[in-house]
Amino acid sequence: MKKFLHNLVNAIMLLACNAMPASAQVAADSLCVEDSIGVCARNADAEPKRRKAKVNIYDLPYSRRESHPDWGRMWLHTGVLFAGGVTTLGVLQLLPDGATNWNKERVTSRPFWKRWSYHVRSGPVWDGDSFIFNYILHPYAGAAYYMGARSIGFNVLGSFLYCTAISTIFWEYGIEAFMEKPSIQDLIITPLSGLFLGEAFYKLKRKLVSDGYRLWGSRVWGNIVAFLIDPVNEVIGLFAGNPCREGLKGGKGRKVSSTPWAVPLGGGSFGLTVSIAL
Repeated sequence: MKKFLHNLVNAIMLLACNAMPASAQVAADSLCVEDSIGVCARNADAEPKRRKAKVNIYDLPYSRRESHPDWGRMWLHTGVLFAGGVTTLGVLQLLPDGATNWNKERVTSRPFWKRWSYHVRSGPVWDGDSFIFNYILHPYAGAAYYMGARSIGFNVLGSFLYCTAISTIFWEYGIEAFMEKPSIQDLIITPLSGLFLGEAFYKLKRKLVSDGYRLWGSRVWGNIVAFLIDPVNEVIGLFAGNPCREGLKGGKGRKVSSTPWAVPLGGGSFGLTVSIAL
């Protein structure tokens, strides 16, 4: 009997010893599973953030088809263009009749909305505006509209459609229609010149951005040209941030390096070479 009890106690102790590592292993496995679930959950949470990260098109290789549009910035640009268009219309009304070819007395004799309706229904017509308006300022405006979309991630087609919508619906059949009938020349020249001139501006700005906003080694000229070829993005960037300039905030743009040297022959000499990259 004593031998039987002794064997039973030994068996229970053996089972207990074997059960403890198993329990520990189960606990370890549970921790691993929980850790894996936590990692997966963190990865799942991070995935939408990665998808929402805005892409700076100037950090990507040049492409006519690739598109990463920033829609929020597009609506901001459109609002600024609307405010600028109203301001421009006010400035044009202050110019002499010969500059704009507007008969202000006749135009303003009609009520505000009836004037717009009459001009829209009667146009488009071949206008008699001066050369500088039709063939210099309107092509430049088209390029500025185009760059307003191109620099925030739109491809060539998207930027051209945006330029066309702004120059026709917003300007010719919108703001300017309160003063004159839509112009045939402007409906054609502004979006088409905006496409070709705007894409040339985009290539030039890519060069400026890659050179740290330098032109001919000067940041002054680089910034002047950047504001001229991409006025909408550069002006708004002063207040809403400009991703193209984020890399320039770390310092004054100078890199200093030094290299020690020594010549043991002829009595020996040593020195330090300092290089400054502007």
